[in-house]
Amino acid sequence: MLEEGFNDEAADGEDETVSKAQAAKNALLKRRALDDVIEEHRLNKRLRDYDFDLDDD
Repeated sequence: MLEEGFNDEAADGEDETVSKAQAAKNALLKRRALDDVIEEHRLNKRLRDYDFDLDDD
């Protein structure tokens, strides 16, 4: 009976570890997505500000 309780506690610890790992992975994916959006905005701004008049001879 004591062993069953120990196994339940071990399983809970493993679930907690997996959920923490999954949460970290989700946070990293969200951060990368935000970084991509920010980079896209930067590039769009650079394109808007770029002087396309290349015929200045």
